Parts: sequence; structure tokens; C-alpha cells
Amino acid sequence: MITNFFNGHDYFIDQKVNFFKFANTYKVFNEQGAQIGAVQQKLTTGQKILRLFVGKPALPFKLEIVDQNEQVQATISRGWTFFMSKILVHDANGADVAIIKQKFKFFKPTFKIEDTTGLLIAEITGDWKAWNFSIKDGQGLSIGSISKRWAGAMKEIFTTADKYNVHIEPTYTQTKHRIAIISAAITIDMVLKESSK
Repeated sequence: MITNFFNGHDYFIDQKVNFFKFANTYKVFNEQGAQIGAVQQKLTTGQKILRLFVGKPALPFKLEIVDQNEQVQATISRGWTFFMSKILVHDANGADVAIIKQKFKFFKPTFKIEDTTGLLIAEITGDWKAWNFSIKDGQGLSIGSISKRWAGAMKEIFTTADKYNVHIEPTYTQTKHRIAIISAAITIDMVLKESSK
């Protein structure tokens, strides 16, 4: 069941990095500038130790999307990997929702989001230099974007480059796919950081 957290059309992610902790927490705001949740990286003691000796691209990671009451809305996780990343998306109850397959293209990060049957439901393709990403559905139609540039009221609130906006078109009505698509989009910065040295 989809929660209210995933019913929005605009999400603003504060991606400030905490240099004094192994795990980072990114705040999530709505279009009115109110915080509606956060993305939290969960690391065991063993994982913290391993990060001192093993490159992050090979290490497992787990990201929790929580609301303002610290209730988990979805999780994104990856096991040990040595080549292409396969990232699992789970709903609030821990049930499998989708698989994100990361494709490494030169200066053009690409994420294919498939449902549990292997059907392509969306693709996120980025322009690394400009930090702009397009979100298209399985038929190649534009359904959203990720950008560090936006207009409107939020432009006055979020003026620095350490924040980005995830926009989902109001015309996108595939409710059962919103958890996977929005989860992938709002965690994209953390996933890219965990997938690079």
C-alpha cells in the first residue's frame, strides 16, 4: 500500500555531507519547504570498519526513507558487488517492490527500474556534468526530472548547490510504481556516492 509520503509531485533533498560520521542523513522537504522525512544510511559496526579498508563500490549499503515520525516508508539496499550494481527496493513492510539496475555509461549514469517480474517501469538517465537527470516510464515517455535548478517559491528557500529537486509529473498515475521511482530518485545522490570511490 502506498503511503502519503509518495503522493507528492516535488521533493527537495538536502544533500549536505556529515564529514564526522560514516553514515549520512539527507533531509527531504515538500514544495512548501516543510520537512516531510529523511534518507538515512544504516551501517553496522562491521561495515564501518570495512569502509576503512575496502572501496565503497564493492560494499553493501542500506538506505532507509523515513517520514517525520521516523517511520520507515521504504528501503533501498545492495549486497556485495564487484561489477554491475543491482539495488533492491522494499516497501514499508519489507516486501520487494522493484530492482534498480545501475548501468555504467561514460559520463551518463543510467538506472533501469524493473518490477519484481522484470518488467521495465522507469529509467533514470543523468547528465553528470550538469547534474540533471530525466525520468522516463517503460514506454520512454517523460514522467519526471531530477535537477539542482528550479523555479518558483522554493528557489528562494533552496539557493545553494547542495540540494536537488525531484519532480514527478502530476499526470503520472501508475500508483503502484511510485514507491520504486520516487525512492530511486530521492536517493540517487547517495547511491552514486556509494557506487564510486
